[in-house]
Amino acid sequence: MSTGDSPLPVAPALTGPPPKILIISAPYYFHVVDGMMAAALEILGKVNAATTQAEVSGAFELPQALAIAAKAGADFDGYIVLGCVVRGETDHYEFISSAAMDGLMRVATDHALCLGTALLTVDTLAQAVARSHETGANKGAEAAVACLRQIALARILGT
Repeated sequence: MSTGDSPLPVAPALTGPPPKILIISAPYYFHVVDGMMAAALEILGKVNAATTQAEVSGAFELPQALAIAAKAGADFDGYIVLGCVVRGETDHYEFISSAAMDGLMRVATDHALCLGTALLTVDTLAQAVARSHETGANKGAEAAVACLRQIALARILGT
């Protein structure tokens, strides 16, 4: 299924208080990340989520920042990471994409974090723009919905 074919994200119903969400972004491609941020905040606004935003230098630093947040024991119900890696002429893309995604999953599972991930790994900047624009499918909105669904699950299970 392509991004264009996917259903538009909808905020799930949550029980309990409005969630507290930390959004960590790597705004190297600021216009792409800004688009995803706006869409994520729109979804989070529908459940009255309280958000805190933090920026890091690039995609490689996203899992490190998530680990710092987990270690700090901050009072967040969920986390969202936003970033973009565009393939270039060297192997750098492969190393960064793999390390960042593996690191995010490891931190999230090691600490049982409710995580929504929108780290675009694309061949062209046009592909990134198509996944971060204001209308239609937006990976920032999808990450927000994923985070909220994880929070809903955690609340059902009593964690």
